[in-house]
Amino acid sequence: MRKTVSMLLLCTMTLFAFTDSDLDGVDDSVDKCPNTPIMDLVDANGCSIKSLITSERYDIIFGLSYSELNYRLNEKTDTYTSSFQADYYRDDFSLQFSTSYYTSSDSTGYDSNGMNDTTIAAYYRFKPLSFLSIYAGLGLILPTYESDLGNNNTDYTISLNFSYSIDDANLFAGYNHTLVGDDDVKSGSTLVEYQNTDAFSIGTGYYFTPKLYSSISYYQSDSIYKSVETIRNLSFYAFYSIDSYWFATASYAMGLSDSTSDNYLAMRVGYYF
Repeated sequence: MRKTVSMLLLCTMTLFAFTDSDLDGVDDSVDKCPNTPIMDLVDANGCSIKSLITSERYDIIFGLSYSELNYRLNEKTDTYTSSFQADYYRDDFSLQFSTSYYTSSDSTGYDSNGMNDTTIAAYYRFKPLSFLSIYAGLGLILPTYESDLGNNNTDYTISLNFSYSIDDANLFAGYNHTLVGDDDVKSGSTLVEYQNTDAFSIGTGYYFTPKLYSSISYYQSDSIYKSVETIRNLSFYAFYSIDSYWFATASYAMGLSDSTSDNYLAMRVGYYF
């Protein structure tokens, strides 16, 4: 019994002798960095090494667009598209889900409306320099578009994008490769052949105010059809932050090749939380 009481007394004295005001695991008597945030990882001196707080964010975006070409059918026709996108961000990692529904004014041999393919993608940002960001991405393009040819399969994408910041301006460029999974088919006397695609973009943007950003860029991409010429356009983009939650974007693209819509216009509204 005497031994037990002695041990309890020793433990009590030890507990009272150890004081850690900022709860970082380092005694105040040797803590060289008092008042360390409770979610910081500290060294033996009680100084922060790394914050354990992760930055998690989300947004949802609704959009409407108009095009003079249905790219899936490769037909010159007025096409109206409504879209939905959801994003998840955690530090330098992000996930994206996007899907859309189209209505065409004339689509001979196909339904005049329906779902486009749905995309799920993941991205990671690298910052080798304070003014340079590199985004690497992997994605799946799910076959939610209903083809009368019955050959629509899952596609796979890889991408690499760069952004170089100079004060309120930035230069950017991107590359995307898509492994097209659709099967070649014969439609009547015509053989429809598909191909993997490579896409490139380059442009520049500027923050006119903390809330307003605008950019201009050149884009080109192979068509998924072997017999169709390269898609080329010049696009203009604007982003406006309405408040800390709501934002809006507008974009216009001018076609530079016969395989591209002469005019493309899109408006989107998003909520950030």
